[in-house]
Amino acid sequence: MAEPDHLLGMLRRHAPSFVSGEDVRRELDVSRQAVWKQVQHLRRLGYGVEGRPHQGYRLLSVPDRLLPAEIHYGLGTVTFGQRIVYLERTPSTSDTARDLARQGAPEGTLVVAEEQTAGRGRRGRSWHCPFGRGLLFSLILRPAVRPSRAPQVTMVAAVALALAIEKVTGLAPGIKWPNDLLLEGKKVCGILTELDAEPESVSQVVIGVGVNVNIAAEDLDPHRATSLQVQAGQAMGRLRLLQEALRQMEEWYGVWQTGGFSVIRTEWQRRALIVDRLVRVRLGDTVLAGRAAGVDEEGALLLDLPDGTRRRLLAGEVTFEESYGRAGHQPGGWAEEEWECRQG
Repeated sequence: MAEPDHLLGMLRRHAPSFVSGEDVRRELDVSRQAVWKQVQHLRRLGYGVEGRPHQGYRLLSVPDRLLPAEIHYGLGTVTFGQRIVYLERTPSTSDTARDLARQGAPEGTLVVAEEQTAGRGRRGRSWHCPFGRGLLFSLILRPAVRPSRAPQVTMVAAVALALAIEKVTGLAPGIKWPNDLLLEGKKVCGILTELDAEPESVSQVVIGVGVNVNIAAEDLDPHRATSLQVQAGQAMGRLRLLQEALRQMEEWYGVWQTGGFSVIRTEWQRRALIVDRLVRVRLGDTVLAGRAAGVDEEGALLLDLPDGTRRRLLAGEVTFEESYGRAGHQPGGWAEEEWECRQG
């Protein structure tokens, strides 16, 4: 029996005109009652479907939901997002994606939600965004690289997401090592990468992404977080942004897989907020202060310490000088950049 997505495709092809119920019945090879049930299903999902006697049905509107049929329509990727798990609410898209990956879900599987109730960031921080206002998704990857190279995928995702945001909104976010996108010094996007690996190979990588899209200023911590709506002064299309993010991530992931990290590193450093800035890096209970000199050919942070030595750091949590002053300025206090938005 035909699925509602088939009916949706038919209505979309004929929009804004009506398509007769008999034509629908014949093309989908279902009964009139089945057509009516599918129309009702689409309406429950939020689609505006008008029905008129002797004229049939026509599509008037689509919901502001990240539904699989809408994501697929015009997506154009080969792998990323070709399999989609859609959830209205979930504790964590990354938890769902990790379970699916361990069950053998293919590379490019997308888990997307309208709201997370137990989303997390670095160091176990929890965060959530209002229903239908953010872009919350996780992607399953199976890169053919050594485990030591796998953390680079976070920087691949950061470059891709920065480009997607720029293309869709005209805004140009900067990247904070290793996993945040900022606008005017405030966090707009967080990326969390989780890895399952054997000593010599990677089993899977789950990239979790959260973007503050259409969140009002009063629902954000004014010192730490912002949204695309706040920065652009108008609401942004979440669907278009997700589609562009998937396209960019697939493209740059392919560049990384076939050409290595050097091109990624160049693109990352063009957008980096950390280069030549005074920073502190927390490594567990240890905090190092110095000047960030960029990243090396493997993605490690290069930190110049006051004693003239240089440290190479593969992990850590960076905090900036609050004024974002350049190296050589006296620090005026340090601002913890955390992913935090709260539901109003």
